[in-house]
Amino acid sequence: MTEVRREHAWAERLTEGVTVAVALGLSFCLLVGPAVVFGTTAGHLVTDTGTTAFSRFLVPVIFLALVALPLVLARVVFRSGRRKGKKRLTAAVPAVLALLGGSVVPFAALCLMLVYAG
Repeated sequence: MTEVRREHAWAERLTEGVTVAVALGLSFCLLVGPAVVFGTTAGHLVTDTGTTAFSRFLVPVIFLALVALPLVLARVVFRSGRRKGKKRLTAAVPAVLALLGGSVVPFAALCLMLVYAG
């Protein structure tokens, strides 16, 4: 009986890990475009001679927040699900959706900027 439970727990952890890994990969693929555009802009602003010290500090902070926010959001959702007593896989699904949703927002914003800028 305990062997079946161990095998079930192992399979659940594996499924959870694969689900989260795939979502993380998709999330980073979605964030590559906004990160490159914003990183290039940040590089130009930081090295520009007419930029204020506040802008030189603020732009990299916003860039890091853009990349880190979906990960932090997914972690909060996952921990919330675990505190409510849900199984790991049941808690991982909303976290994956939060991760992908948080990654789609900057990507959609970049697409809108490119469409209306050109």
